[in-house]
Amino acid sequence: MVNNDIVYFPRISDRLLDRKLHTSGAVLITGCKWCGKTMSAEQFAKSVIYMQDPDKTSTYLAMADTKPSLLLSGEEPRLIDEWQMAPVLWDAVRHEVDKRRTQGQFILTGSAVPVDDATFHTGTGRISRMKMRTMSLFESKESNGSVSLKALFDGTQDEGSESPLSVEEISYLICRGGWPMSVSLPKEYALDVAKDYVDAIVEEDVSRVDKTERNPQRVLTLLRSLSRNICTMATNTTILSDFGDSGTSMSMPTLDNYLNALRRIFVIEDVPAWSPSMRSKTALRTSAKRNFVDPSIAAASLRMSPERLLNDFNTFGFMFESLCDRDMRVYAQANDGDIYHYRDKNELEADMIIALRDGRWAPVEVKLGQKQIEEAASHLIKLSEKIDSEKMGCPSFMMVLTAGEYAYRRKDGVWVVPLGCLKD
Repeated sequence: MVNNDIVYFPRISDRLLDRKLHTSGAVLITGCKWCGKTMSAEQFAKSVIYMQDPDKTSTYLAMADTKPSLLLSGEEPRLIDEWQMAPVLWDAVRHEVDKRRTQGQFILTGSAVPVDDATFHTGTGRISRMKMRTMSLFESKESNGSVSLKALFDGTQDEGSESPLSVEEISYLICRGGWPMSVSLPKEYALDVAKDYVDAIVEEDVSRVDKTERNPQRVLTLLRSLSRNICTMATNTTILSDFGDSGTSMSMPTLDNYLNALRRIFVIEDVPAWSPSMRSKTALRTSAKRNFVDPSIAAASLRMSPERLLNDFNTFGFMFESLCDRDMRVYAQANDGDIYHYRDKNELEADMIIALRDGRWAPVEVKLGQKQIEEAASHLIKLSEKIDSEKMGCPSFMMVLTAGEYAYRRKDGVWVVPLGCLKD
C-alpha cells in the first residue's frame, strides 16, 4: 500500500527565509527541482499560486499577459511558485513592493533562470535572493550535530563526540542524496528518486529551460563525464575527450551551451577558487572544481549502487568529497559564508576554504580514510603558514573532515570531524 503522507523536515534555510521576510519586500528562492523550495516557502506563506497547476496554468499565463497585478492580490506573504513561467511577474512584484512599502509581501520560487531579457529591473533593494539546496545530513537527521560550524568559528566547540554513520551508510547516503522525497521513503525505494531526477534532466529539463532542443544522449554523456571528473579541476577539453570515447562528438561552443543550460536549472554547482593574500608570491590555480548540487546526480549518472561504490575506493573518495561540499555549503550559508577551494603551483591544496563575510576563514581537507589524516593535517598547517595573516587573519580553525567515527582536536590544533557529527 502506498503511503502518501509527506513529513516536513525543518530546513536550516528556513531561518534565512524568515530573516529575509522581515527585511525585504519580497524573497526569491532559487534552487534545483525537488530540493524542497515550495514546501519550505509554504511554511511561511498565507496565500499561494502554483504556476504549474495544470488546471490553472493557462489562466494564470493569460492574466500575467493582460494584468499581472491580479496574480499578486492575496494574503501576505503570497507565494508564487515557479514564477519564471511568467517572467513579467518579476517587474510586477517589484512595482507592488515599491507601492505598498512593507516587508514580507511575496515569496517567489524558481527552479530555472528565465531568459536573459525577460526581466527589466534587477530588483535590488526590493527583492532579496537566497539559494536553497538539497538536504544536508543534519537536516535529514542522519548527522547527530554534535560539532557545530558556528561553535568552531567562535572557539566554543566541545571536544569528543562519535558519529552514528558507518562507511556503508555513507555510501548509501551518497547514492540516495538529500532529496526531501527520498529522505521520507523506505530504503528499497529511496534510490529511485535520484535516478528519476537524472532521467528528467536528460529527457526534458535541459531543453525546456530555454525551449532549445538538446540531444538526450549528449546530455547523458555530459552528465557522466562530469560525474567521472567530480571534485576535480577537469578542463572543458577533458570533458570533450569523453565524447570521443563514447562515440559521439561535440564542439566547444556546444559544450558551453549545454553546461550553461545545466547551470540555469541549478544542477551544476562548481566550487570556485580562493584567492587570499600570501606571504610570498605564489601562483594560484584559478579553475573551479567540478561539482553537482547533490552527489546522487553523479552516482545515478554512472549507475553506481552503494555496493558498487564501496568496491571502487577512488570514485568513493571523490563522491564523498562532493557530499561534504553539499553539506558544508548549507552550513556555511547559515553562518553567512561560502566555500571555495585552494591549490597553488606547488600542489599545496585545501579541498575547502570556508570564508565568512566578516573575514573569518578556515581550511578543510576531506579524507575518506583514517590513514590520510596525518598528511592532511600537515598540509593544513603548511597552508596556514603561507597565508598573510596580517591581511587575512589567522584561520579560525583547521579541519580534516572524514567518514570516520570520532571527532576530536589533535595536539597540533587540527580538528578531525566525521561528517556524521557536523551541523551549522
